[in-house]
Amino acid sequence: MRTEMRTEMRIPKRTFDAVIVGGGGAGLRAALQLAEANLKVALISKVFPTRSHTVSAQGGITAALANVSDDNWHWHMYDTVKGSDYLGDQDAIEYLCRNAASAVYELEHMGLPFSRLEGGKNAGKIYQRPFGGQSQNYGGEQAIRTCAAADRTGHALLHTLYQRNIAARTQFFDEFFALDLIRDADGYVLGVTALEIETGQPWAFESRATLLATGGACRVFRHSTNAHINTGDGLGMALRAGLPLEDMEFWQFHPTGIPEVGSLISEGVRGEGGFLENKDGEKFMSRYAPNARDLASRDVVARAIAQELRAGRGCGPRGDYVHLKIEHLGAEKIKARLPGIRELSMQFAGADPITDPIPVTPTAHYMMGGIPSNMHGQVVAPIHTGPEEAVPGLYAVGECACVSVHGANRLGGNSLLDLVVFGRAAGMHMIDYLRENPIPRPLPQAEVEKSLGRLARWDKPKGTETVAGLRGDMQKVMQDHCGVYRTEALLKEGLAKLDQVEARLPDAALSDHSRMFNTARLEALELENLMPIARATLVSALARTESRGAHTREDHPQRDDDQWLRHTLYFSENDQLDYKPVKLKPLTVETFQPKERTY
Repeated sequence: MRTEMRTEMRIPKRTFDAVIVGGGGAGLRAALQLAEANLKVALISKVFPTRSHTVSAQGGITAALANVSDDNWHWHMYDTVKGSDYLGDQDAIEYLCRNAASAVYELEHMGLPFSRLEGGKNAGKIYQRPFGGQSQNYGGEQAIRTCAAADRTGHALLHTLYQRNIAARTQFFDEFFALDLIRDADGYVLGVTALEIETGQPWAFESRATLLATGGACRVFRHSTNAHINTGDGLGMALRAGLPLEDMEFWQFHPTGIPEVGSLISEGVRGEGGFLENKDGEKFMSRYAPNARDLASRDVVARAIAQELRAGRGCGPRGDYVHLKIEHLGAEKIKARLPGIRELSMQFAGADPITDPIPVTPTAHYMMGGIPSNMHGQVVAPIHTGPEEAVPGLYAVGECACVSVHGANRLGGNSLLDLVVFGRAAGMHMIDYLRENPIPRPLPQAEVEKSLGRLARWDKPKGTETVAGLRGDMQKVMQDHCGVYRTEALLKEGLAKLDQVEARLPDAALSDHSRMFNTARLEALELENLMPIARATLVSALARTESRGAHTREDHPQRDDDQWLRHTLYFSENDQLDYKPVKLKPLTVETFQPKERTY
């Protein structure tokens, strides 16, 4: 496709049927659906697609295949609703769990190299392992439901989808940083502006349908399992376009991150038979989750570890971690089923899990909130307390989106499933949308100019603040004031400190003003995305006066369904909050009524 130049535009423009922002599992799955329908698809990614954060997903993708134990999708749905602490929308959860098996078999047929079962009547079928919060018969015995490719499932999924997109002729724009949505006066999203990292040249990508698949934003915290690229770029774009973010108070702290480093030790380790111990050699999870123990849901296990540390039963000279033990599994099983985990542990924790326990501590891992979307991937939003409706031409999928299937807490193995099920659903809906809207709308030059002005702001010669300093201060505020446990006083103090950090942002300047591969400029643009996300989190968390899932208020320790069985919507203008009800009615089955959540 040739580059087009209009006389009124100061930057080069490319025109496509659809533009996908983000080269992880969600973006690649949606792009594949579109490209195989012979549409012109551009996929923009700030890193090479196979370096997207999906590559780090270790444990597996959950689907009720019943290859190891009796299972069905309705049990999976129950576990997901319960895991969400009843904040998940049950229509979307039914869609997710009903389509899980077909999504996994589709990936298998694409060539994803799943591990295989050995021996028995199911020999050769996809290997499945136990994962936290998964049960048989609506809370009964542990289910064995999570399909795995050793402990590198995300890596295998990402490469499989990338190869299929190459075959389908998706056009990749690697190392392009998306800046802003282009939205006209009628609310239609008509593409994005983006910065070519190699040259420093801004571009306009025009399209009739735009999908955001930019991943999470856990780099808003100081300690995180996330890659440094997870800076919530899609969320920042949505906020600047006047759209809200949903349920931003809910951040999952994975129980088992390597201290200080943050690298994730997969839940699959406990699924294979690993267990947690405190400094006294006590398997303490039986105290907090007597039935599920080490395979309780992640928020339960994270709080349990935090309480052990508070009680002085932590390991190490500072008592700031517990031990995860798997040496009893034997060297052969560890090498076969958990090779990547062993490598991570040896490299970053200095412990060979064949002989030594792995030090672990809760670490920011996943964002349950995000850009409000529906089962078709359409972004849906009330515009300043008006009625909720789809934003024409705009879609969001994956961790950057809030469908909401994860509610207040995500179950392990459901994130990769979320990517492929809703990535496919969004692709199918975009095809229909493009057929119904064949004529491109005029691209508003003023919106492009606004984006270029924001980019040019970082060309000012001098300033008293550095991007690295501001980012570090923001991350410390979030780590100290919005972690596993929260109180009103702690959140208010954090918000006041964030105000001070934000007030310093206009005085920030770059020391490097070169164009080619200017990573300092990228970090500045990422900070402009992270800062409002931090604010959305603190404001939303302060308002929710209950404990639910990953949002634990010590001053409000009980869940309050009468007042808070609803989703939060945060608008950046004046920190405005709005709310909408949780969708308790599934598509075809009976509602799972909220009840006490125990493991």
